Amino acid sequence: MDLIYSLIAVIGTLVVAFIVSLFLPGIERKFIHARIQQRVGPPLTSPGIMAPLKFFFKKTITPESSMPRLYNALPLISLIVVVVILLFLIPDMYFAGALASVIALVGFLKVEEIMYMFMGSLSRSVLSVRMPFPDKAKGAAHPEVHQSFFEDLSSLRAFRLIAFGSFPVYIAMFVAVAMTGSIYLQDIIAYQQVHGPVLFSVAGVLGAIVFFIGYMILLNEYPFAILKGKPDVVEGPYLEYAAKYRAYVYITRGFLMFTLATLFSVLFLGIAPNILNPTFIITLIVALLFPMLMAVFSAFSPIFTYKQFYPTVAGVSIIGVVAIIAALL
Repeated sequence: MDLIYSLIAVIGTLVVAFIVSLFLPGIERKFIHARIQQRVGPPLTSPGIMAPLKFFFKKTITPESSMPRLYNALPLISLIVVVVILLFLIPDMYFAGALASVIALVGFLKVEEIMYMFMGSLSRSVLSVRMPFPDKAKGAAHPEVHQSFFEDLSSLRAFRLIAFGSFPVYIAMFVAVAMTGSIYLQDIIAYQQVHGPVLFSVAGVLGAIVFFIGYMILLNEYPFAILKGKPDVVEGPYLEYAAKYRAYVYITRGFLMFTLATLFSVLFLGIAPNILNPTFIITLIVALLFPMLMAVFSAFSPIFTYKQFYPTVAGVSIIGVVAIIAALL
């Protein structure tokens, strides 16, 4: 009986999460972005449902790549990693021990980030078409100069995002660890059931602010959309993906929006995702609020250059460290 209950809880939670995640991009763009910018905006179902569905029926193109199969598999791998993260947030999976810990979640999120580097570095074409001339950004006319391709620009941006830009969300995750004294999700939730949510403390408020900014950075949303700088890297690492592979990109972003919001609920509210628990409604509310708040900030924000991006991330990271120190006191 317990096994059946656990299966229903895990599968049901994943199914509901998937359905809700399909609407989150539409809510972000339709109800917030469009309203603030005084335009009609796309239909609610367009960004997360109709767009992926449309791409699934388009012709698949084999990109010019040194490893085309791996290159096309990267969006699907990213989706699987995000699903695994949500899977280990569900209480019925806490028996996995170390996999249901903050350390493991940081590792899984890093794997998801690394995919962007591979997407940029494995592509050697523009819109999946071999050019009549070398697709090089520099080094073609001067042999002594290190050669680099245009797609390497997006790979370099992804590396900078991994090496520096994602600090805020990871630092914020350890605010709950510092306050509860454990890296395990089960212990973090149990602590908050006794002492109240981490969010209802000075350290929790600071950590929540830092986490939200990190949330925007991981989703590459304005003003932190350094992966998709329009002047030099149109669409960044996603440029070459077509048909079903681009559909995976759309689906992954929506699912990542839901998963990160769920992670916040676990770490700062002590509420784990479980469709059989009435508190799951709070998880859904947080999952809806985060994209809406992100849309408000991004609608008024230009894209940051490196001169604005680095100081902002550094400042937010310092606030996160202050939050950890406050949690230890």
